[in-house]
Amino acid sequence: MAGGGRRVAVSVTQVDPDGEAGALVRRAADGDREALECLFARHVGALHAWLRLHAGRLVLARESVADLAQSACREVLEDLREHSYTDEASFRAWLFTAARRKVLDRARYHRRLRRDARRDVGAEAAADALDPARLLEQYATFCSPSGVAMAHEEAERIEAAFAQLPDEYREVITQAHLIGASRAEIGRAMGRSEGAVKVLLHRALARLSRLLRAGETDASA
Repeated sequence: MAGGGRRVAVSVTQVDPDGEAGALVRRAADGDREALECLFARHVGALHAWLRLHAGRLVLARESVADLAQSACREVLEDLREHSYTDEASFRAWLFTAARRKVLDRARYHRRLRRDARRDVGAEAAADALDPARLLEQYATFCSPSGVAMAHEEAERIEAAFAQLPDEYREVITQAHLIGASRAEIGRAMGRSEGAVKVLLHRALARLSRLLRAGETDASA
């Protein structure tokens, strides 16, 4: 990859369920839309990153990440009266569940609409005007971005390496580092013990690291 080998130092926002976030969740549960908007703002970066990594080429060729994220947020707003958010973790889990459901729905729609839609999948990178630096902040929760001069290219390099991972590796990385689920929660979702999740995550991150190092070697060749 072009652009030097400096490491990017980023700060990751920590969840504080007993402080500001806890107050926001309690207000949101009482129907305060402003509080909900603040909660969305806290998680929109991770949501955009998750969509970039999981929506798939078919969907991303036709829909922007920003629109998909907004649609998922609207679903959570509409579901406010039926769903109880006990803490920020439960809100975050429901938000990403809505995003996953949205991606599956849009993928089914586009497959029905046009069976040969995979012919023009090269447009997805230009479809979104997302800030690549914000994407790198999210990706830095599970890998070490290597360039700062060309953040867009670096984000694409990480996404390309991530796409080469097996599905279970992709899932455990994003569950742990973007959604912020605990090892126990991931284990329940994936049908594994907590210890098995830790091993799986270690292997997944190691594989991703090897792919990124190989990509750096290829780019400098």
